[in-house]
Amino acid sequence: MKLKNIISYLLIMATIITVGCNDKATKETKTQLIAKEGMQLIKNGKPYRYIGTNMWYASILGSTGEGGDRERLCRELDYLKNIGVTNLRILSGPDAGSSLANPAKPYLQTAPGVLDETILQGLDFVIAELEKRGMDAVIYLNNAWDWSGGYGFYLKECGYGDSPNTNEDGGYNRYVEYCANFSREPKAIEMYYDYIKSIVSRKNSITGRNYKDEPAIMAWQLCNEPRPFAKDNKVAFAKWISGAAALIKSIDPNHLVSTGSEGYIGCEVDMELCKEIHADKNIDYLTIHIWPVNWGWAPRSNPDSGIENACIESGKYIAEHIELAKQLDKPLVIEEFGYSRKDNLSGTGIPTDSRDTFYRYIFEQVKESATNNGTIAGCNFWGWSGSGRPRDLVWQPGDDYLCDPPHEPQGWYSVFDNDDTTISIIEEYSKAITK
Repeated sequence: MKLKNIISYLLIMATIITVGCNDKATKETKTQLIAKEGMQLIKNGKPYRYIGTNMWYASILGSTGEGGDRERLCRELDYLKNIGVTNLRILSGPDAGSSLANPAKPYLQTAPGVLDETILQGLDFVIAELEKRGMDAVIYLNNAWDWSGGYGFYLKECGYGDSPNTNEDGGYNRYVEYCANFSREPKAIEMYYDYIKSIVSRKNSITGRNYKDEPAIMAWQLCNEPRPFAKDNKVAFAKWISGAAALIKSIDPNHLVSTGSEGYIGCEVDMELCKEIHADKNIDYLTIHIWPVNWGWAPRSNPDSGIENACIESGKYIAEHIELAKQLDKPLVIEEFGYSRKDNLSGTGIPTDSRDTFYRYIFEQVKESATNNGTIAGCNFWGWSGSGRPRDLVWQPGDDYLCDPPHEPQGWYSVFDNDDTTISIIEEYSKAITK
């Protein structure tokens, strides 16, 4: 073989090794991007219904730097695909966090506009691997909570200091007051808009496509659980939502855009504000989150005793937002929901009876909607930890990434690959909903 041919062969092999985890994933052709038609999401000319999960840490796993583990990422994707989970809600990457918090690391955005190319290539890799498996991603670009920087990153850069420690007495109220500044601080908004421009306009280093043309991206999302954090901040909040959505659409008119909202609970318990932000012409579908234990619908000390009320209250919450979706002629996605293990314990090997009951209840809502051509397009349980295992209740760099953010007990809401009963229910419903 001539030297020139040898060099070409080595370059090709290097590209193959870099691009893919392995050859087990079969590339699935997609003829069109996911679109909205009235109250339906459409993929390849058919209604798009799904059971998905949350896996915020995917872009870190996909990197080749600190925290990266492409082999694990591919194992997780293969496992999820095998049980019928085809939609992942992920974070673009963490922002530099508060010194008073325990933020996710490594950081994608270390300073305004300073982005770690290694993690960006990790996001590229995730998108490419999802496409091979016929899977889709919802990518959120900000966070109202400081476990990934989010609001706090931008406010600190504007001179507001570190976000308050919510674990201290009165800390949560101070955090709320602090974060209320985000949507009314022009400098913070400008920096966030610059970040949007950098991410949404990116060209994938692996596929060679611009992100706006990537078939594995279902939607861009403005923020994880955006909140105004003050009743007198609703106008500024709605203005920020509208401006961010318009900016994304101006860069990428091909993909869907969503808010990442919890529903009216995340809108100062104001359904009119929830309606306003989701009625925006650049917002394609509604989102809600459901957290019965966190919201007091079930006692934290004994979640099993509150499972019946948790399902009742969740049903009411879903029904209220279904009515809103019908008014707006838009689909609805239940993109976060979770339930504690027995006695609210964290870790593996702890009974999940009530969680299984709750998952089944949510999945039934999606199944019923699919059967009756309703407005619920899908759901994403929180969340997938797969083969990861907690070292301790408190996350530290070097530990396995789990769906539980670093500020929460590790293994609290995790679904591990040995949670057999939960996985059996997920697989049962994913087949029923997507058949």
